[in-house]
Amino acid sequence: MSAVQAVVFDMDGVLLDTEEVWHEVRRDFVDGFGGRWTEKDQVAVMGANSWQWAAHIERAFSPPLGREEIVAAVVSMLKERYSEHVPLIEGAVEAVAAMAEAFPLAVASSSPREVIEHALDAAGLTSYFAGYVSSDEVRKGKPEPDVYLLACSCLGVPPQWAAAVEDSSNGIIAAARAGMKVIAIPNSVFPPTAESVEKAHVVLRSIGDLRPALVRRLAGT
Repeated sequence: MSAVQAVVFDMDGVLLDTEEVWHEVRRDFVDGFGGRWTEKDQVAVMGANSWQWAAHIERAFSPPLGREEIVAAVVSMLKERYSEHVPLIEGAVEAVAAMAEAFPLAVASSSPREVIEHALDAAGLTSYFAGYVSSDEVRKGKPEPDVYLLACSCLGVPPQWAAAVEDSSNGIIAAARAGMKVIAIPNSVFPPTAESVEKAHVVLRSIGDLRPALVRRLAGT
């Protein structure tokens, strides 16, 4: 069995309690021109890259803006929220610090790169990661495996020798499709489907339960 040599974290919903923030920001944006963003819309675009979720807004709500303008407006609103407060998930810093002592780490997020950099810096997490990649840098976002394959490539580790930490259906599926060991920490607000959770090698109640010893044992699963 191949030992796990690196760990890749999703950001939104795993390190930062920001899935709800994304939901609120896109809801406020759509409300601005008379639309109604719902939890169904949020679930539909979880894991999507910027072009994909902007396309969803364009199709569903017909805003008087192009996709690039939609992305720019939502990202600006999001960064403003993060500047006021970055909602770190309890135990995330401690878990990441412990994992960084044992493995090289990366972030594979569906957020735009500028948002990843802004959020990780504000949260004081930047120094723990060897790199981070955005779904905007690949052709398709989660549930396709592209962003995880890119993250593993950046770490110089084959995906079958890496573990992914995820909270959403699309993220879990993406990591599994990449051939990685999958650690699921189900999102409490937008929970993953039972079918997607079945693809995980281990399911944790919280990131506080994530330990290097647990990751090392995944080599035998």
